[in-house]
Amino acid sequence: MASALNLEALGIIHPTEVYHNLSPAALTERAVARGEGMLSETGALCVYTGKYTGRSPDDRFIADEPSVRDLIDWGKVNVPISSDKFNNLYSKITAYLQNREIFVFDGYAGADPDYRVNIRVINELASENLFIHQLLLRPEESELESFEPGFTIIAAPGLKAVPETDGVHSEAAVVLSFERKLVLVIGTQYAGEIKKSVFSLMNFLMPQRGVFTMHCSANVGEGGDSALFFGLSGTGKTTLSADPERYLIGDDEHGWSPKGIFNIEGGCYAKCINLSKENEPQIWDAIKFGALVENVVIDPKTRKLDYADESITENTRVGYPVDYIPNAKIPGVSGHPKTVIFLTADAFGVMPPISKLSREAAMYHFVTGYTAKLAGTERGVTTPQATFSTCFGAPFLPLPASLYAKMLGECIDAHGSNVYLVNTGWSGGPAGKGGSRMKIKYTRAMVSAALDGSLEKEEFELDPVFNVLVPKKCPNVPDEVLAPRNTWADKSEYDAAAKNLAQLFRKNFEKYKGMDEKIIEAGPKG
Repeated sequence: MASALNLEALGIIHPTEVYHNLSPAALTERAVARGEGMLSETGALCVYTGKYTGRSPDDRFIADEPSVRDLIDWGKVNVPISSDKFNNLYSKITAYLQNREIFVFDGYAGADPDYRVNIRVINELASENLFIHQLLLRPEESELESFEPGFTIIAAPGLKAVPETDGVHSEAAVVLSFERKLVLVIGTQYAGEIKKSVFSLMNFLMPQRGVFTMHCSANVGEGGDSALFFGLSGTGKTTLSADPERYLIGDDEHGWSPKGIFNIEGGCYAKCINLSKENEPQIWDAIKFGALVENVVIDPKTRKLDYADESITENTRVGYPVDYIPNAKIPGVSGHPKTVIFLTADAFGVMPPISKLSREAAMYHFVTGYTAKLAGTERGVTTPQATFSTCFGAPFLPLPASLYAKMLGECIDAHGSNVYLVNTGWSGGPAGKGGSRMKIKYTRAMVSAALDGSLEKEEFELDPVFNVLVPKKCPNVPDEVLAPRNTWADKSEYDAAAKNLAQLFRKNFEKYKGMDEKIIEAGPKG
């Protein structure tokens, strides 16, 4: 099998066994037999990922190669590593895989065949191979006969990098070589690193083909009215796009081409913390045989999953194929979106729960990518902390942010999409200090009104601080909820908190040099 896969050409020789394109059932069996995890009462495979329970952004590198040197937006996010150091790490990982079982999956990134990229993933662990089998697009048997990888990802969490000699920062390293069409994932078992490596590849390749790649979820109504949901982790991107009244295209990564939108993936990677059947029934029901659950506490006797327990991490996750969602749209392609929604979870409790954005304001908030970390979710965080992630996906954007922002503006202009900013966070005060989380039924009602066009019929007024248009009414939402200042007992405290957040916005935006003045002026005024 190794010979048929031409693994020798990659430098992978003498594996004890090569398991190629095993079914989810077979991979689950192997994972359990190898002690990688245990089955939960729902049938999902539950694993613990050890030291790394989330992405490690400081351990991501891009090989500094002549063909890409002038294209990459080098800096804190896209950190260069020399070709020599990459080659040394590559030699280490191929040597490490000798005399081991390895698992190989061949799949696609990109549901539109015109923009599809073939991805081969080679794993040390059966559980990680199960994950990527469910997260990428799965070829038909006939398509596999002539499959040739465009990029190859090799993941070996058991191999530890040595910072002193490998030119990296820790025992973990995620290293991309666009020239050699290789990705190395070393020292971390968190499966999201593999998934996001694919996204980084697509964010490099697709814009050069005229496709705007986006960190967003997407769904579509009966009438073909597709919608996009941008947002950082914890803002509700997955939850709100899993709408029983609409068809899910995908929950995290999409391309917007001249033809329309398409899902980059074939699966979903949802957060599990405090998951409930009442609030997120589709995700709840997707946690079944074939799904991979990461870092959720499981009772070893009953095998019951405790979604409220964050003793391992708040970033508990589940990966499953998109067709585990009953109303998934297969294939994941649709027309140009009628509605674009930016999601934020404002822990300061001052931003409107929904507002309409002009083209310039849409550009501003897309570039800004705001949400807030909660007190207690990270060591040393005792008050809400503003977080800004360029284009809602800074860690995955190899090219300059201005390029992605320009593509968004061009898409909005070309297709007349309405853009809204939705705050799924707090109201009535900051998190932990008098504020309460926005009720999901109200958020769903606001999103529904944006999607069906009824919100466009309402009267809007300009928020003087955040410089956005806020509706005075929204179907199935109490009027007082729509104006955040009215929900605070002490209006002067609201004014001070709102002004403070507005200033954080403006300070963050200073780093974007050469931005159009109209876009700058569309931001908060505090």
